[in-house]
Amino acid sequence: MRVIVVGAGVVGTMHAWQAVERGHEVVQIEREAEARGASLRNFGQIWVSGRAGGEELETALRARELWEAIGDRVPELGFRAIGSLTPVRNDLELAVAEAAVARPDAAARGYKLVTADEARAINPALRGEFVSALYCERDAAVEPRTAQLALRKALLASGRYTFLPGREVREVIDPGKNGRSAVRDDHGDVHSGDAVVLCTGAWLGGLVRELAPDLPVRRVRLQMAQTDPLGEPLTTSVADADSFRYYPAYASDALDALNAGQAQQPTAAEHKMQLLMVQRRDGGLTIGDTHEYEHPFAFDTLEDPFEHLTQVIEGFLGRPLPKIRRRWAGVYAQCTDTPPGSAGGTTPSTRVVHREQVRDGVWLVTGPGGRGMTCSPAIAETTADQLGW
Repeated sequence: MRVIVVGAGVVGTMHAWQAVERGHEVVQIEREAEARGASLRNFGQIWVSGRAGGEELETALRARELWEAIGDRVPELGFRAIGSLTPVRNDLELAVAEAAVARPDAAARGYKLVTADEARAINPALRGEFVSALYCERDAAVEPRTAQLALRKALLASGRYTFLPGREVREVIDPGKNGRSAVRDDHGDVHSGDAVVLCTGAWLGGLVRELAPDLPVRRVRLQMAQTDPLGEPLTTSVADADSFRYYPAYASDALDALNAGQAQQPTAAEHKMQLLMVQRRDGGLTIGDTHEYEHPFAFDTLEDPFEHLTQVIEGFLGRPLPKIRRRWAGVYAQCTDTPPGSAGGTTPSTRVVHREQVRDGVWLVTGPGGRGMTCSPAIAETTADQLGW
């Protein structure tokens, strides 16, 4: 079988990985010289802790297994089973953590409520003031800026993989007499295969709009930053209690009480913020993030969100945050519809991804939202299973 993958972000690259692993030939086409979208502009977190119960959690847990197995084979991914800590500072936040630990799927997530001293034993860099912390043993991390390069190097070594950068796919060609689907790129070259998978990320215009004009997917903009080296290990990922408001796993009466009794700090509320923080292999900290949903997106990166993050982080670390050395914005695609049988509306759904056959032999896979880095190996595995690769 010959598989054409359009898009070289993490979702596309994991589809290429699945196809090569199953013995097939793959041609991967990317419009940039390298992927430059949300697959690089993220925390590199394999984030199990906040996922909704059911399909989303099952996908994240399976993806966590796959990431670890791939990381054993491709050490350059920088896979680290570091877990995460979410320090809480008062009774309202603590009640949400206690409700999370009481979930029936808490053990699968590796949830544990720890004291402040126990949290500092797990992560000695947390010298600030907090009363307790939610620990999630199953969370992990990879290096987002280099993961696709490492995966591609391994794919090229298979001898069944071709990477074609700097080519934008402009047209899907219906199967001919040989029954093969094909795409034409902006060089005029035609690439045919037994299956075509479009993994175009947040690029939802142009050809994607022509093929699927009514996608239940929206684009979301975020702002993030990276600091100079911390000078000591940050042994886990770190989140703050604002993440309870953002991730579906924490929905509970206790969360309702938190929302009613403790308003977000104004800057955090304005920019729909949470703290997530991960240490990179060079010792620097990736910190964020904000969420912007209304088009047209701003083109600025703003100082107020980073001042807020600095205050929160310094409160947990009990020391000054290292100098921020780079800032960036990114855009990802996020499903907005809800699965059959659930409540209606246009809020982000817990459906992991939008997977749609848009032509004979051609599938579009998009909309994982902030789950893309976490869930992409399992998303690709499901595609391969469904298509009979």
